[in-house]
Amino acid sequence: MRIVAGTWRGRALVAPPGQATRPTADRVRQALFDMLLHAPWAGRGMIEGASVLDVFAGTGALGLEALSRGAAHATFIERDRAALITLRTNIAACRAQDLATVLAIDTQATPPGEPAGVIFLDPPYHQDLVPRALAHLRTAGRIASNALIIAETARDEPPCTVTPLLAERLHGAARLSIWREV
Repeated sequence: MRIVAGTWRGRALVAPPGQATRPTADRVRQALFDMLLHAPWAGRGMIEGASVLDVFAGTGALGLEALSRGAAHATFIERDRAALITLRTNIAACRAQDLATVLAIDTQATPPGEPAGVIFLDPPYHQDLVPRALAHLRTAGRIASNALIIAETARDEPPCTVTPLLAERLHGAARLSIWREV
C-alpha cells in the first residue's frame, strides 16, 4: 500500500496484522481522488487547503492521501489499538505530525471541534455505522456547511440514502458514495 499521488507519491504505508483493519486499496483511492479532481462539483480546490476528517481512519491512507495532495490539516479518528499504532507510524513516515491530529476514541465520543470541509468515512463493513457517525459528528460541529462527504461501504450493503447523491461508484468489494452536507 502506497500514497498514490502528490508530495508523498510512492511513500509506503503499513497496515496492522490481521483482518480487523481493511485499508482502502491503492486503486480505489486513485479512482476516488481522480473523480474528486475532475468532478464539476469538487475540483482541485476542494482538497487543496482543506481541513479533512478521516473517520474510522485505520491506516490513515485516505487522510494522508489528501494531505499529500495539498490538504492543510487532517484529523484522524480511530479507536483500535493496532490501527492506532499503524496510523501513527504512517503519519511519522510521511513526516506529517504538524499537519495531523489523532483522536484515539470511538467516533461516538468525538468532542466538539473545528468543522472539516472534507469528511472520509470508512467504517467496518456491514455495521450501518455511517448514519450514526454522521449524526454525532454533526452534533459535535465537526462537519462544515457544504462539506464534501465520502463514505466507503461494502458493495453489497444498501446504498447511502442521502439526496442529492453526487456520485456513487463500485470498486471491487467497495461502494463509494459522495454527497454534500446541506
